[in-house]
Amino acid sequence: MEQQLKQLEQEALAKLAAASNLKELNDVRVAYLGKKGPITDLLKGMGKLSPEERPKMGALVNTVRENVTAQLEARAAVLEAQAIQEQLEKESIDVTLPGRKIRQGNRHPLTRVVEEIEDLFVSMGYQIAEGTEVEKDYYNFEALNLPKGHPARDMQDTFYITEETLLRTHTSPVQARTMEAKKGEPIRIISPGKVFRRDNDDATHSHQFMQIEGLVVGENIRMSDLKGTLDALAKKMFGAEREIRLRPSFFPFTEPSVEVDVSCHKCGGSGCNVCKQTGWIEILGAGMVHPNVLEMAGYDSKKVSGFAFGIGAERIAMLKYGVDDIRHFYTNDNRFLSQFHRTEE
Repeated sequence: MEQQLKQLEQEALAKLAAASNLKELNDVRVAYLGKKGPITDLLKGMGKLSPEERPKMGALVNTVRENVTAQLEARAAVLEAQAIQEQLEKESIDVTLPGRKIRQGNRHPLTRVVEEIEDLFVSMGYQIAEGTEVEKDYYNFEALNLPKGHPARDMQDTFYITEETLLRTHTSPVQARTMEAKKGEPIRIISPGKVFRRDNDDATHSHQFMQIEGLVVGENIRMSDLKGTLDALAKKMFGAEREIRLRPSFFPFTEPSVEVDVSCHKCGGSGCNVCKQTGWIEILGAGMVHPNVLEMAGYDSKKVSGFAFGIGAERIAMLKYGVDDIRHFYTNDNRFLSQFHRTEE
């Protein structure tokens, strides 16, 4: 057995020295020191020896195993260092190579439109007011003269979370909450934000979109003030030569209500395919704040009045930049978005 041990030790040490990588080294370890290896087998056979031979052979087996283990660990350290060096050489960086150009990003077209409109109205003395996208039914509808069961609610069918909680269909709840908080004080705000409706997505409709609403409340606020404000908006967004016209309409929260058209930027009003030969393009809805809305917010409708308007940011962007499908704004297609890198003002 002693001779067999020495032979196993010499074989193991020779194979350890010959191992060229960590995998081969592990194979040697398993072959000689594993549960089924010859050295382990010798340890298991110690019970067959006589009591006199057992201590001597046990010590010899342990000495061989410890020597092989020590040589294994030493060889592993060498091979690990070699492996790390090889990896570093493969992954080395040539610092003389020119750097990769990082393409500079740009603002999304909708962001640009919203910022342009915000800048205009801030310069006119408006404040920017924001609210939550999850809203109460009361502020989204009832406080805006749309009681439960009102047929006009069908035009703004939305996503309900509970019977009294929903995803807002417009940013008008911000106006209702602002009027309630101001307790009769004058107001001049715009409220931009994301809104939701249960529309079928197509080239001109989306179940979510950006809206910017405006509200002015105070003494002697007239329809002429509204028209002058919207005329300034049209000229800012589409050019100084643009004109607007107001057409009668209906909204539950304004009275009287109007649809607002801008003269076609392509044909100048003479008629073309963009304006469907009319010379005009509809851009937003507006009107004088309904007395019921003022009263519910704590204002005296006999002493104060106001106007409100609602702008779809996508609608303005589509007309301003000639976009033919609203879905382009939300698909994150760089082929579409990269066009605006060249048109940044």
